[in-house]
Amino acid sequence: MVRDDLCIKVPSFFRCPISLDVMKSPVSLCTGVTYDRTSIQRWLDSGNNTCPATMQVLKSKELVPNSTLQRLIQIWYDSVQHHRSHRVNSATNPVSSQDEVKCIVKDIETKKELDHCCFDALSKIQCFAEGSVENQEFLAKMDGFVPMLLDFLADNKSIDFIEQVIRVLDLILIKIGDYKELMTLLLKNKNIDCLSSLLLVFQRGRSIHSRIGSVRIVESIAMDGESNLLIAEKDGLLPELVKSIGLENYPSLIEASLSCLIAISKARRVKVKLVHLKTIPELRNILTADPNTGVSNLITEKALKLLETVSSCKEGRVEMCSDMACIEAVVQKVFKVSVEATEHAVTILWSICYLSRDVNAREAVTNSNGLTKILLLMQSNCSPTVRQMAGDLLKIFRVNSKSCLSSYDTKTTHIMPF
Repeated sequence: MVRDDLCIKVPSFFRCPISLDVMKSPVSLCTGVTYDRTSIQRWLDSGNNTCPATMQVLKSKELVPNSTLQRLIQIWYDSVQHHRSHRVNSATNPVSSQDEVKCIVKDIETKKELDHCCFDALSKIQCFAEGSVENQEFLAKMDGFVPMLLDFLADNKSIDFIEQVIRVLDLILIKIGDYKELMTLLLKNKNIDCLSSLLLVFQRGRSIHSRIGSVRIVESIAMDGESNLLIAEKDGLLPELVKSIGLENYPSLIEASLSCLIAISKARRVKVKLVHLKTIPELRNILTADPNTGVSNLITEKALKLLETVSSCKEGRVEMCSDMACIEAVVQKVFKVSVEATEHAVTILWSICYLSRDVNAREAVTNSNGLTKILLLMQSNCSPTVRQMAGDLLKIFRVNSKSCLSSYDTKTTHIMPF
């Protein structure tokens, strides 16, 4: 959370009327008053049916995301972070050589207990890393630099300091040659607990860049079954990732969170946890979202991929078969987004219709013209696996080409939307 000790005035309308903190997820009641989602939800869950600010009885308890205010708060906070990160560099020359960086790192090691000194030094290193790919590679390969950053993450320092560490680590992440070493340092060293700091940024981080960076760091260490389970079993981490794919968040954060969830959800127990955390309704919201919300084709692809993963377990299929709107949304994405999205969609339909043999699911597919699309898919240049699944689906529905295409304009069947 943004603190007042930054010596920068916080606009009053950025504060939640209940908590008086800067709002992280502003939502408006039917009275027109905006609150932070966590605060007003706690108020309503306590049995209250009035607006805390006006004491009007609520005709509706619907919470409407205030996207405009959220963007204004984010712009303001990013300017605060920019001011703080670069205040030292405004008075001195920026770091331009590797030798200077080595001196700064050595200085950090001698002043580890002084947060403000380390923060300013890391700000200089961040500017150096932003300068070029070569600079990022140099930092990633510098002896002891990455372990030092991870030590900082485990020291339970202030949220602002942790966000600064994450920004630097995220910049050099792609240049770290061996993620196995990073995974060992982050997950398997019992003397440090870096996941707690990453989770803290998920929950309270004000900078969208540091929140995305935290997600990417977690994804980078999800390399095998053991690491996936260690990540998924961290208290509060999976719920926070699921919350991050909500449409009230920034598209870049949604995309990063979907990628991370896909990476860590290979084990059955993780898939079941995701089902219990109501991931499927969140994915349905993405698939049915208005294009103006910023949902890109890439986000749609990843949402379908995660839905495919979740539907591969029995609990996921049962949950999906009770959500007709979700099934219809999946059908609508066939031929509409990309080849990859179409293949994910067909795999989902195969899981819920062929494996589960659910009557309601088959009815939803039929009502949304899914059979015609499946038949057309078999006539396209799809992969052998997808072709086999499409054939299995047609057998289940006991249809033929004449019945499927009776109402379809055959003059346009050769046109593939993607």
